[in-house]
Amino acid sequence: MIAVAIAFFAAIAHAQDLRVLPVRGNVYVIVGGGGNIVASVGKDGILLVDTGSATMSDKVVRTVQELARQVTASPAPQRSCVGVVQGCLWWNSSGFLATTAAPAAPKPIVGIINTSFDADHAGGNAALARAGRSHIGVAPQEAWIISHESAPPRQGFPSEALPTETYSGPYKKLNYFNGEGVVVWHPPAAHTAGDSMVQFRESEVLAAGDILNMSGYPVIDVDKGGSIQGTIDALNSILDMAVVEHMMEGGTMIIPGHGRIADSADVAYYRDLVTIIRDRVREMMKRGMTLPQIQAARLTRDYDPRFDRNPAWTSSMFIEAIYRSLNPKP
Repeated sequence: MIAVAIAFFAAIAHAQDLRVLPVRGNVYVIVGGGGNIVASVGKDGILLVDTGSATMSDKVVRTVQELARQVTASPAPQRSCVGVVQGCLWWNSSGFLATTAAPAAPKPIVGIINTSFDADHAGGNAALARAGRSHIGVAPQEAWIISHESAPPRQGFPSEALPTETYSGPYKKLNYFNGEGVVVWHPPAAHTAGDSMVQFRESEVLAAGDILNMSGYPVIDVDKGGSIQGTIDALNSILDMAVVEHMMEGGTMIIPGHGRIADSADVAYYRDLVTIIRDRVREMMKRGMTLPQIQAARLTRDYDPRFDRNPAWTSSMFIEAIYRSLNPKP
């Protein structure tokens, strides 16, 4: 059944050069549109965590809409009659005919939560927000967009791509959406000053954004308030929130900003390597070594075969970000 489900959802996005993977419960991840896009699809509509890059927004819109149609048209699980005194109460024409005549119309995109305002995570905001209007009855409106108030938008974002609502403090509860509590957490001074992580409490899924990157070193944007210690603290908070299964394998599914889905063991390994590299840089700084000297020492060489694969964020850039974070002097 798992293989069938994966093939089913992979077929949705095959023509769009995207991949759709079911994670758990109502939660899916869309890969290939920039940063990983998380979608909660159900009776209350579609809630997106990030929207990918602007150049992929049309494909993402089509993929999200097709995902909603497929989920809506899927057969509903049969409810049990065991313990019902007066028979199967759900077996009546008013409920049965509506189901067999046609599947319910797919729900709209209701809202967007941005983990950051990087172009590969928020570039599709305007297009995805506009797509939310087409399914909302007599009073059309765009989907809302939420981010932390400290999230620094990049230059060039149109006004319709900016947040319609911001939150302050360490978290914001969105209450129930698609049958589960959704909580947005703010780890301060991590990737940037205004990152968000989104927790789906019933599905046991956590969207971590660029605080966790399973395909490279964490991007620390010091100019926008990011820091190495804030990144480590955020990774530790993920481990605090996650519930492990056996020997830290399985349990809470953690969706990074880029790369494959992770669990607690992956996050612990990632936290350790980031901490080790920070300590190496700090030790060389105590010895009075300059940034070029520290970069030349190749302090990440034992991790580079796995994580130094992004030409836009190299190990040398990562070392510089750590150095600047530990040495805030101009």
